[in-house]
Amino acid sequence: MENNRGLIQSLREGVDMVRMIFFMQAKQVFSNEYTDKGDDFPKLLAGAMLNRLFGTPNPESPYKEFAERYKKLIDEELTKVPKRFPELLIPLTDALRIHFLCNHCEGMPDLSAKILARAKDMGILLEDRDTPLPKGFMNLVHRLGKAYGLIYDQGNDN
Repeated sequence: MENNRGLIQSLREGVDMVRMIFFMQAKQVFSNEYTDKGDDFPKLLAGAMLNRLFGTPNPESPYKEFAERYKKLIDEELTKVPKRFPELLIPLTDALRIHFLCNHCEGMPDLSAKILARAKDMGILLEDRDTPLPKGFMNLVHRLGKAYGLIYDQGNDN
């Protein structure tokens, strides 16, 4: 059982890496698009989108209030993800499915099924893509982390 906890923790860290990459990309787009809303708006919107997509609402202020106030905008922006961030659909699909598997292993399958259904409805979940095996997912995360400058291989120029 201890081994499973370590695997689940590693997989969740991989999911968090995909979330971080999406957050960075979305924040950048929103910084250019919502210039009249203030400096915090792009990161609050990107964070609220991630929290909605993965079913992980932030109960703290000001995040909770932002999510409630801009619920419609958050959902609208989530439906634009397939067109705005097509290069992230595979990592998001895999991260959502791994998130589902981790939640299922930790006794939360009902919540996860709703998360996947909502992602499918928004066009984010690629249905024809197989659920990744842990090693394949972690390899994808590693490649993405390197590509986005979040992971560095020490002593290796590749």
